[in-house]
Amino acid sequence: MIGLQFPLKNDTSRKVIHIDMDAFFASVEERDDPKLAQYPLVIARHPKDTGGRGVVTTANYKARKYGIHSAMSAQKAYELCPHATFVPGNHQKYREISQKIREIFHYYTDIIEPVSIDEAYLDVTNNKINSSSAIKIAKLIQHDIWQEVHLTCSAGVSYNKFLAKLASDYQKPRGMTVVTPDEAVDFLRDLPIEKFHGVGKKTVPKMHELGIYTGNDLYQKSEMELIQLFGKMGYSLYRKVRGIHNSPVQVTRERKSVGRERTYGKALTSEQECLSQLRIMAEQVTESLKKEQKHGKTVVLKLRYSDFETITKRATVQEYIYQKDDIFSQVSLIFEEVAQVEKGVRLLGITMTNLDPLTYENIVLPLWEKGDPYK
Repeated sequence: MIGLQFPLKNDTSRKVIHIDMDAFFASVEERDDPKLAQYPLVIARHPKDTGGRGVVTTANYKARKYGIHSAMSAQKAYELCPHATFVPGNHQKYREISQKIREIFHYYTDIIEPVSIDEAYLDVTNNKINSSSAIKIAKLIQHDIWQEVHLTCSAGVSYNKFLAKLASDYQKPRGMTVVTPDEAVDFLRDLPIEKFHGVGKKTVPKMHELGIYTGNDLYQKSEMELIQLFGKMGYSLYRKVRGIHNSPVQVTRERKSVGRERTYGKALTSEQECLSQLRIMAEQVTESLKKEQKHGKTVVLKLRYSDFETITKRATVQEYIYQKDDIFSQVSLIFEEVAQVEKGVRLLGITMTNLDPLTYENIVLPLWEKGDPYK
């Protein structure tokens, strides 16, 4: 039985589109105020207004020339480019536009897997316009998004999610790349290893140490060698570099909240006990947010007393938070305001809502031209 290998199965029957909005947050701001396109634009509150706190959500192309990127502190961005324009962003507006874009997807299919506020996978193997061409549907979606919200997107078309995702990033902005089953392996062999979705910043140096710089280098490694080096990821990469990724597009709803709560058999009767429990919960909520790659603006405290009276109170902050200390700080302020510990606390809970993805990697390139850019 040693050395027994099963043939690799590659499902090429699906037609999958990955839509990725081009620099979504910054593009919305430039659309609504075209003057912003003339300057280095940073989506973050100005550090002068926050005492140096805050994180860059995204930055346009002009700002990127100064080394500014998403997830960088706003203070660092200001130091790199003091004359940059800082815009706090309007996340309610972004969510509303995202919902309109989601409605456009539903013109063509209901098999939609949102990845974040600005990207999604669509399975159009069977679709609402009875078209056999995924390319045609992708072009129609690009056109509809431009007509209805005056924003551009990039599309990747292939037979699986992995390839569609890579393809949508291949020609940004407003690009479209198609990868057929016959082209897949050659397409993947030519890519830098950094482009492979799932190969993170920590893995790249190890890959380079092993002489793996491109998809072709990865292709030369045996399955057992990759599994020994990278475990489960090695098993996956052996298949992905051969164009195999059979995971279907899964109809999911974006998570609206993350929370933890606990009921106590013996009521808590001191403020110290309650705050100690809330600190533990804040840490658990932070771990869940990290797993979901989300951060939020609204903290909700839930309290239930021994007489079953239940109180729910929320606080919304201006900056996104997800770290345990920030969550605990907010929830403890609410607790001090509303808690009546002498009544005996039978339940405590913390929920984070008003969520968005933790980081955005998009940049703004010159997008705006007269007329329809997809014609």
